[in-house]
Amino acid sequence: MEENRLNWVLFSIILALVMALIIFIILRVLDTYQHQVTTGEEDLKGKTAVVRKHKPARNIFYQGDLWTAISNSGPLEPGEEVIISKVEV
Repeated sequence: MEENRLNWVLFSIILALVMALIIFIILRVLDTYQHQVTTGEEDLKGKTAVVRKHKPARNIFYQGDLWTAISNSGPLEPGEEVIISKVEV
C-alpha cells in the first residue's frame, strides 16, 4: 500500500511540473505574438539619429547604418541630433 501511495505522489509532482512547463511555453508564445516586431524603415520613425556628413548629401547615423536625410527645418550640422519623422523608400 505504501509503495502505491509513493507512486501517486511522484506521478502528481511530475504531472504538476509538466503542466507548469506547458503553461509557461504557452504564455511565452502568446506574449511573442502580442508584440509585433518592426524592422527597417518602420522602426526608424520617431527615433533619434546623429548627423555625420554634410556634403554633398546629409547623412545620419542610426544603429550602425548611414541614411541619407533631408531637413525640413534648415541646414544640418555634423554631430547634431535629429529626430526621424518620415522615411521614403
